[in-house]
Amino acid sequence: MKKIKIADFVAGDNKKFVLIAGPCVLENEKTAMDTALYLKKLTAKLKMPFIFKASYDKANRTSIQSYRGPGLKKGLAILEKIKGELNIPVLSDVHRFEEIDAAAKVLDVVQVPAFLCRQTDFVTEIARKARVVNVKKGQFLAPWDVANIIEKIKSVGNDNIMLTERGASFGYNNLVFDVRSLPIMREMGYPVIFDATHSVQLPGGQGTCSGGQRDMVIYLARAAVAAGVDGIFFEVHRDPEKALCDGANSLYLDSLEALLVTLTKIDSVIKYPGAKK
Repeated sequence: MKKIKIADFVAGDNKKFVLIAGPCVLENEKTAMDTALYLKKLTAKLKMPFIFKASYDKANRTSIQSYRGPGLKKGLAILEKIKGELNIPVLSDVHRFEEIDAAAKVLDVVQVPAFLCRQTDFVTEIARKARVVNVKKGQFLAPWDVANIIEKIKSVGNDNIMLTERGASFGYNNLVFDVRSLPIMREMGYPVIFDATHSVQLPGGQGTCSGGQRDMVIYLARAAVAAGVDGIFFEVHRDPEKALCDGANSLYLDSLEALLVTLTKIDSVIKYPGAKK
């Protein structure tokens, strides 16, 4: 398993899972800072590696009327402030070639969005500039198809790769999580993250926005950790009902601690000393 150095911890060390968490999209600086600080304190208490995630621009919203975020310049400034003042590594997704250079200068991890994971030139350009690349596996891909994305990234000399499972399309406006995808992708030799909140999304399920099944997140997260996943991805919000993006599948921030405690217990049983690496 390739070990990926991020800030002061390693992803893929087969010891503890990494938490990637934050709001779907940056709504304003204060909310983002408050959320990041809460998560920093919580993960420090639980001795858990943590990456703060939020999008500065959600270019893949269902409706043209949907809130997309503060944009590249303002959004990266907020993420850079969180990174500097709170000493937290940050992750965001990039949707346009023109944003890659600026994003790679700030972000510890640059994320390839699921819908763009097969765009060869886009993937390789991110790989050239980013320190670490996190690939969201497209909802339309089989887990073994990810091997081709890995080869694209490696072709430009970047071997710092993480792979994220976020569910597969299952008919219209629905996703299903196949837990088999996690060990299949881990066999490729790179850390695998499970996106528990996007996997319960109902894409476009509310007509002009996506729906979600928040109550199912805990069950899928438990299954993923029991399968030996290297990281868990949650979108969280203090009041998901008022979130400007993906509220239906986001977790309440104050519910996160109890879930992480449970997941940590499962993780400690699965990743026992001497476990296969």
